Amino acid sequence: MALTKMTITDKIETLHLAVGYPVIQVRQATLILEDGVEINRTFKRHSLAPDADVSGESNEVQAIAGVVFTDEAKAAYAAHVASQE
Repeated sequence: MALTKMTITDKIETLHLAVGYPVIQVRQATLILEDGVEINRTFKRHSLAPDADVSGESNEVQAIAGVVFTDEAKAAYAAHVASQE
């Protein structure tokens, strides 16, 4: 009986919020396999705002951030944060 644990990014979503900037949500699944057969799966989710450092994210997330986190999106996010202070 060999147990294996692996973590995969199984969902990447881009949400365009009404306040004018996008947010990227990333869901990671942790799988436990016994002899190659999945016996358990758990999920962890995190969100990325336009000012986030995405250098530690997967290539797919970095590519999406490069498209949706435009200068306009970053400015809209900065204005939203400033209005909350």
